Order: sequence, then C-alpha cells, then structure tokens
Amino acid sequence: MKRIYIIAIFLLSLTSAFASAPVGNKSLKGKIIDEIDKSPLIGVNIYFPELKKGAVSDNQGDYHINNLPAIKTTLQVTYLGHQTIVQTIDLKTVEILNFSLKESNAEINEVVITSLTGNSLIKKTPSPISYVSKKELERQSSTNIIDAIAKQPGVSEITTGSSISKPVIRGLGYNRVVVVNDGIRQEGQQWGDEHGIEIDAQSVNSVEILKGPASLTYGSDAMAGVINFQSDPILPVGSIKANVATEYQSNNGLFNYSVNTAGNKNGFVWNWRYSDKMAHSYKNKYDGYVYNSGFRERAVSGLLGINRNWGYSHLTLDYYHLTPGIVEGERDEATGRFLKPAIIDGEEGQVVATDKDSKSYKHQMPYQQVYHYKAVLNNNIVLGEGNLKTIIGYQQNRRQEFANILSPNDYGLYFQLHTVNYDIRYSLPEISGYKIVAGVNGMYQKSMNKGTEFLIPEYNLFDVGAFALASRSFGKLDVSGGVRFDNRHNHGKSLYLNKDEEVVNANAAGAEEKFADFSRNFSGISGSVGLTYQIFDSWHTKLNVSRGFRAPNMSELASNGAHEGTIRYEKGNTGLKAENSWQADWGLGYSSPFISGELSLFANRINNYIFSHKLLNSNGEDMLADGYKTYQFVSGNARILGGEVSVDIHPVERLHFQNTFSYVNSVQLNQPDSTKYLPFTPAPKLMSDLRYDIIRHGKTLNNTYVSFGVECNLKQDHIYSAFGTETATAAYTLLNASIGTDFMHKGHTLASLYFTANNLTNKAYQSHLSRLKYADENSVTGRQGIYNMGRNFGIKLLIPLSF
Repeated sequence: MKRIYIIAIFLLSLTSAFASAPVGNKSLKGKIIDEIDKSPLIGVNIYFPELKKGAVSDNQGDYHINNLPAIKTTLQVTYLGHQTIVQTIDLKTVEILNFSLKESNAEINEVVITSLTGNSLIKKTPSPISYVSKKELERQSSTNIIDAIAKQPGVSEITTGSSISKPVIRGLGYNRVVVVNDGIRQEGQQWGDEHGIEIDAQSVNSVEILKGPASLTYGSDAMAGVINFQSDPILPVGSIKANVATEYQSNNGLFNYSVNTAGNKNGFVWNWRYSDKMAHSYKNKYDGYVYNSGFRERAVSGLLGINRNWGYSHLTLDYYHLTPGIVEGERDEATGRFLKPAIIDGEEGQVVATDKDSKSYKHQMPYQQVYHYKAVLNNNIVLGEGNLKTIIGYQQNRRQEFANILSPNDYGLYFQLHTVNYDIRYSLPEISGYKIVAGVNGMYQKSMNKGTEFLIPEYNLFDVGAFALASRSFGKLDVSGGVRFDNRHNHGKSLYLNKDEEVVNANAAGAEEKFADFSRNFSGISGSVGLTYQIFDSWHTKLNVSRGFRAPNMSELASNGAHEGTIRYEKGNTGLKAENSWQADWGLGYSSPFISGELSLFANRINNYIFSHKLLNSNGEDMLADGYKTYQFVSGNARILGGEVSVDIHPVERLHFQNTFSYVNSVQLNQPDSTKYLPFTPAPKLMSDLRYDIIRHGKTLNNTYVSFGVECNLKQDHIYSAFGTETATAAYTLLNASIGTDFMHKGHTLASLYFTANNLTNKAYQSHLSRLKYADENSVTGRQGIYNMGRNFGIKLLIPLSF
C-alpha cells in the first residue's frame, strides 16, 4: 500500500500546487445559424470536452462562454440532424466564432468520441468504434446496461437470466474487456460467470465501444476492447436541471424509476441521481416463469466539483446494490416444473415452485447480495499551454451468496475486493502539429474471503504501466499511435481447511491445503499505429495495427471450488502465461444524403489464449467434484477473424433503414475438430431496423417516430464440443417494434414517451451465450436448459425540468 499512498499524495499535491496557477481569463461568443435558410438555431451544444465547459445557443442562436484559459483546445458543436463540428481553437487569439451548420441524415460519422490524444470525429479515429447515444439508450427497453448495448455490431452478452449480463466484443469477454465508468476502470469480480457490471443504466449519458486491443491507455485486460460509459456533460453556468424517469416492462413486471438533479452555479457544479429497479421472474412459452430469475437494484450517484479557468476538480461518489436470484434450474421429474428449496420436517428439501413464488418481488433462495462503492477524484489542471490530468479512485466490491434455507441470513461465499486506481497524464502543447500525451497509471487490489465457502484464494495485486501517445493531421490524412509497458505482480495466499471445511493453521491436525501460496509477475509491451484517410468528401478509410497484453486473473491461476450459480466446479492453473495478441483492423466508410455505411474487418492472433474445458475421468465420464462437473483452465494459440458491416439507407429525409451484420470465426490453432473452435463464440447476427420520423421539428410533438426491427441470430455450430463443453445453438429470429415522441412547449421538451415491444411473436429461443442453456433437462419435454425471455412490452416516461 505504500506505493499507493505515495501516488495519492503526489496527485493531490499537484492539484493544490497548480489550482491557482494564472492561465488567463478568456471568453468565446458567437452566433449559430442554419447554413441553408440562415435562421438561428436554438439549443445547439457548444462544448470544450477537455475543460468540461460549454453553453447552449439561445432563442437568437447566440452563445457565450466565460472564464476560459488562454490555450489551444478542442471545441465541439453538436445539434440533432446536423453535421457535427470538431476543431481546435486558440483561445489566446479567438474571442468571436460563428458557425453555419449543415443538415445531415448520415449519423454514423457525425459523432464525437474520445480518441488517443483528445476528442475527434469517429471517422478520423483509426480504431473501430461504436457509439450509443443518450437518445438511443432512452428509446429501448433493457434489463441492465450491458443488455442495452448488446445489439451494437460486434457486441454480444453472456447472460445468466435477466439481471446478469457480461459484455463480449468480437468473441472475447470476461477480463478481456475493460469497462470504464467515471474515468476509471470498473473493478468487481468480472472473472465470475455469475457477476455482472455494477453500473446504474440511468446514470449513463452515452457509450463508446472500442473494438480491438486498447491496452495503451488502460493496461492489461483491454485485449478485446473498452466499453466507456460516459456521464452527463457539465451544464453551462447558471443552469439547474432535474429529470424524472419511470419505466414498466410486462414480461417480468419490471418497475424502474430514477430522479436526478444537476446544476452549475458560478462554476460550482453538481449532479446527483437516485435509481430503483425491481423485477420478478421472467417467462417464456416453454419454461413458463423461470423461478428465481428476479432481481432488485438500487443506486445512488453524485458529482461535486469546481470549474475555473485553471481547469476543474470533480469528486464522484457511487453506491450500487444488486440482489439477484440464482437460477439453478432443477426440475420436478413428474411435471417438469422448477423446484425451490424448502424446509420439510425441519430438514432441507425441495418442493415445486408456483407462479405465485415467481411473481413475488421478494428475493427467493438462493440469491446474491452485490454491493459496489466508488469514490473518484478527477482533476484537470492547465499548465502552460498543456494540461495535467490526475485521477485517483477507490472501489470496494462485495459479493455474498445465500443458499442455506435453514439459515437464510447466513452467507456462504463472501468476496470483498478493494481497489485503488491511479492515473496521471500530461497533454503537451502541440509541437509542429503533433498532439502528444504521456502518463503512468495502474491499480492496487486486495481481495479477501470472508465467507465459509472458497472459490479463489485471497490475493494482493499491484500493476503499473507507462505510456506515450501521439497523433497528427496531415490534411486528409490523420495518423495516431503509441506504446506502453506494463508490469503486474499477483500474490495468492495459502488456505488450509479441516474435514469440517473450517479454516485452520497449516500445522493443525488433519489440515488440507485448499490454496497454495504463490506469486507471479507478468510484464508486457503493447502498442498501436493507425491512420485514417478522407479519400473524398463522402469516402474514408481506416487502418490500424495493434498489440494487446493480458495477465491471467486469479480465477484462471488458482480457482479451486464451486458454488451456487456456477453449475460447475472450476480449477485454476498457476503455470499459465500472459496472453498477447496482434490485431489488424481495416475499415471503409461512405456517407451521402441518401445512404451511409461502414465496413470493418479484423484479424486477431492471440498467443497463450486461456479458456476452461470440462474434465473427464478414466472411464470417459464427467469428472465430478462436490456434485458439479469439473472444468480446468488451459491455454493455446488462437486466431480470430471477422468483422461488421453497417448500412443506413435514407432515401427520403424521414425514413431510415438501418442494417448491421456481425461475424466472428474463432479457431484454436493445431487442434482436432472437437477442440478447434473457441468456446463462447457468438453466432453471426443480422440486425435490421426500419424507422420513420413522423415529426422532426414540431411545436407540440417532436422527434416522433415509429420503428420495426428484426434480430436474426444464425445457427452456431462452430463449438468447442470436446467433453461436452458446448452444444450447438439453433438459429432464431426476433421481431421488435417501438414508437415514441417528445412533447414540446415553446421550444422546450416537457416529456418524452416511448412504447416498445420485444419478441412480438413470443419466440422460444436460447442465446448461444446464455449460461442457462446448460441447466438441467426437462424430463417431461426433453428440452435441455432454460430459454430466454418471451414477449415483452415496455413503456417509458421521461420528464426533464429546467430552472
């Protein structure tokens, strides 16, 4: 911990040392009009992302931003239905800046995202990136934040019912995907199958999904990519807003509401939110109600900070609590209905679960309690013509499992994980047109077992990485890249148990070693170089080559146990080596008033790819441990090929026909057919959505639309079939629909209302990445496992308030 204290003191001292540095006091103002009719545009967002300052154009199209530093920085101008402007502004010399915005239906490339060295249009970023806007998140029904983005091209989800979803990018998931929230990587027990992402979906303003190795800025684990959940932008000075949102979904009786208030008073900023969500068990036409698939979720988040001409300092606090049921899938042989734990004559037994049980919002047995606490201090200090960004964060993740019906309040498994994140980086002033960023970041972790069941050992982890990034624009050509070195130290602690499964000293009589003491160091170099070229006004191309690095997690190294929800016993392998990869990405994009689209192809070679496979005994039967099938982590070399194509056809202004297709082919090299394909590879997926904007700029109704969608998942028979680890999944097609509108008064939104219908035909299907697919067979129907959610109607109401 000493190293963390030193880093924390260093970051805080830098903040206090430069907070009052004189950097000038500049302002920027101007007028924003429509390019065609020259009319003023109301409600245009003008924002400095590096400074977290902005303004909104008034009824005359005018904007004014005060208290700015005298530096060069990026300005972005965004307005719905118009081309986005991103340009570098020298605030030392520019005080008046007017804009004429051009209308645009081509939305794919008119998006501003976080690039290596700042903010940039998505078409000028060499890495393949998907973007999910706030409006897109609002228009759909989902049960958690990963479910909300899983329809994006190249993105899938590993699910355990409706409450737990884990992101998969181009066939890679778990610790190969880094999730970023509040500026730091989200750290829970993401290695676990039955562990989701502890983020309140209502607090997410937009999502950036970077596909491919992204170890340059985030270190080990970002081999598949990064999902960056963006918070709300800071409001302009003098603004106070509030929001109320509520939602209902019919299939699992989901109720969801959220209240939020934010403001900016003379540079003192705040943003607070409370959210509450609950759902009973979901249903489908084959299983009926899936017993114990309900959940309860509560979240509180808040931001307090100060914005000045020297930069900003923001403190973010988060509390998240999830209580999901654990779906075991055991069935009554006579009826095929689900069984639930019960006390029979004072002993633990099982009885058939009723629909009343499944419609209850109270947690059933077994269940989890998951808590996540987070505090993040984010500072950006203007130094000369550059800026120093420092982040220090603390996270605590607790996961408890309750499975004993005789002692329902006594947990068995209890993981407690403490994480300190640190990040310090300096953005240099432009040197001959080059933007350069250099820094150091990493984390310290301490994991403890506080329960009576044990799956992984207690451990300490410390890693550090140093990186340098650079980019430059040469007219139509944009080039960027960087290099990084990482070192991770992992120390697993020994544990001894007696015959009663009690923790004892190593020298105690009858002591058996559950976990052995061990230490491992992993080091790696990662990097990337890429370019984008604007061939013509309507055509652009991208090329990126990157190297990724990932150290094995503690579960892969030393797991030894089973618990409720895994449906398997897992064994680690302390001899595993770090994964490293080489990936090449190529993209081609086109945009016109009538059609826009992008093709993105990739080839990925991974050395020492780590995965788990089922073990068999000497008779060729499943090896059982504690009644569970036994799996062990092994490694090999892998090759992954695939890509995505997106096409948006809009022959008339209000009609959009959006189509995406995603394909991944994951192969383990030099292996026979039964072990040739990597497990948990998503099926090829085709998404089509036909949307008609009934009213685009109305005075009473605005952004009124109706849409019909088709989600087609093709058959997946490229499976890891050895030892029965995976089974093939049949193709299925889902039909969806939605309609929505904004209610307006004098140019202001009074409310937004959305109706959604998912799986209109009530199709019974199993996602290839559903873990419940491998639950027990229904002896009455002969069907293996549990099916996904059936028909689901949703209604959502959003009410924004401005003061």
